[in-house]
Parts: sequence; structure tokens; C-alpha cells
Amino acid sequence: MGLIEDVKKFLELRLEDLIKQNPWIELHILDEKLEQQEVEVNKLVLSFADQEAQFQKQILALAEDVSLWHRRAQKATAANRSDLAQAAKEREASLLKEGNQLWAQMELVKQRSVQAQELLQQIKKRRQEVRQKLEQVEQSKKTKTETSPRFDWQNLRTPDRDEDDPLEQQFRRWELDEELEQLKRRMK
Repeated sequence: MGLIEDVKKFLELRLEDLIKQNPWIELHILDEKLEQQEVEVNKLVLSFADQEAQFQKQILALAEDVSLWHRRAQKATAANRSDLAQAAKEREASLLKEGNQLWAQMELVKQRSVQAQELLQQIKKRRQEVRQKLEQVEQSKKTKTETSPRFDWQNLRTPDRDEDDPLEQQFRRWELDEELEQLKRRMK
């Protein structure tokens, strides 16, 4: 087991180094995670909508039963059948209580649905921010590639570039890391 753990740690460290050297990879990972969250929350929103529809059906069915027992209680009272009238009123009260419980449950589902929809919008917004950042990184990589000096075959040397400056590379990496951290903080 020790060897497997060592290999696992080594691979994790290599992956972390790779991500540090290529921050756009972290943006891709973040985009994928946000996409997964978007799918999950979307399923949750649909589930809440289904639950709400089921509660509405149950409440309508109960309302019909309450109406039926109310009419029966009135009919029994009019016929001087107090025993039946009392039993019908008790049934009506029981159905009303059940309806109130269902209504409360439906309202809770509605609240959760609204919260899930708000969360979905936040995730979409964050994902859009990450995609914009990815586009910026891709564009800057593309620009660097297009504008990078070409190899001077006659002199067999490359012209001086800022990319060869270690301090320039450190600052670029640091600035990009800061932008990633700011983006992460905004997404929390």
C-alpha cells in the first residue's frame, strides 16, 4: 500500500505543478465542475416542479372531498340526522386539516424551487465568467503565438523576448494566479 500511496502523492503533485504552470487548465476544471453543478441543480428544479404539480393535484382532489362532506353534513342536518351530520363534519374537518398540511408542504417546495432557480442563475453567471476568462487566456495565448518573433535562420538565433525573462514569467504567473483567486472568491 505504501508504494501506491507514494505514486498517488507523486501524481497529485505533478498535476498540481502542471496546473500552476498552465492556469487555463484550472479554468477548464472549474468550468467542468460548474457544468456538473448546473446539470444537478437543473434536475432539482425539474423535480421541484413535478412535486408542486403533484401537491396541486392532491389538494384539488381533497377540495372536492371536503365539498362532498360539507354537502353531506348540511343534508344530514336538514334531515335531523345529527349522528350523520356530526360524523360528516368530523370527516370534513379531518380533510381540511390534511389539505392544510399538503398546502404547507407545497409552499415549502415552492420556496425550495425558487432557491434552486436562483442558485441555477448564479451558477450560469459564474460559468459565463469562467468562460470569458478562458476566452481571454486563449486569446492571449493565440496573440502570443501570432506575434512571437520567428526564428532567424540566417543568424541561427532567436531575438530577445520578454518570454525568456524569468522575472517576466514569474509576474505573469503571479498575476494570473491572483485573477484566478479573485474569480474563485466571487464564485463562493
